[in-house]
Amino acid sequence: MTATPLFPDSPPATPAALSQGDDAYARLRGDVIACRLPPGAIVTEPELMAAYNIRKTSCRIALTRLAQDGFVRSRPRKGYQIAPITLRDVEEVFQLRAQIEPLAARLAVGRIDLEHLRALEAACRLQHPVLQLHDQIDVFMDANKAFHLAIAQACGNERLYRMLASLLDEMSRLVALGFGVQKTKPEIKHDHNALIDAFAEGDARRAELIARRHIETFQTMTLDKLYASLAETGAAIPVKGPGSWR
Repeated sequence: MTATPLFPDSPPATPAALSQGDDAYARLRGDVIACRLPPGAIVTEPELMAAYNIRKTSCRIALTRLAQDGFVRSRPRKGYQIAPITLRDVEEVFQLRAQIEPLAARLAVGRIDLEHLRALEAACRLQHPVLQLHDQIDVFMDANKAFHLAIAQACGNERLYRMLASLLDEMSRLVALGFGVQKTKPEIKHDHNALIDAFAEGDARRAELIARRHIETFQTMTLDKLYASLAETGAAIPVKGPGSWR
């Protein structure tokens, strides 16, 4: 069954328009993941075109792809809603991570580049005091994502890798929302290094257990921040009005 397009009357895009659309998509997607476009907010094409200095065709290409990703929803006669975040989203993301990441860690034993992984882990700990907090969170989440995806890539399962990449983008939204409202940056304590030690020792069972423990710990930490945000804002998510993301 063919899905109904968001813009059924739009003419086919030219290669140049597609390139500009790719750029617009990357910029909007980054702001959705970082919650600079807040979950639940209503936005319009003219607002996005003005805020991002993009043409209508590029805007529509970006919105179509974001809708395919599940990050925006069309709202007839209103515009587009940035996909809300719910506690169910948190549970589902972490449930899936708890299943596939321990498997990835077990399969990666004997295949992972330890020096590369150590460099990625060190990047998670770098301090960036000159950056605003939301930018510090972005930098941390990018480094953390690179660390976990390196393990998934080493395991050799491309489907697992793609699934985890998508889950980590969703998790970045959860972290940006929960930790951003609480004005604190996530901290990775010892799990990354313990995981590297397990890889170095060739201990697949230990790597699997550490990966599962790490996800469970981070889930508890993230839920604590989201619940605290709920108590502060009086709503399930801190939804702001149209245009408030500028």
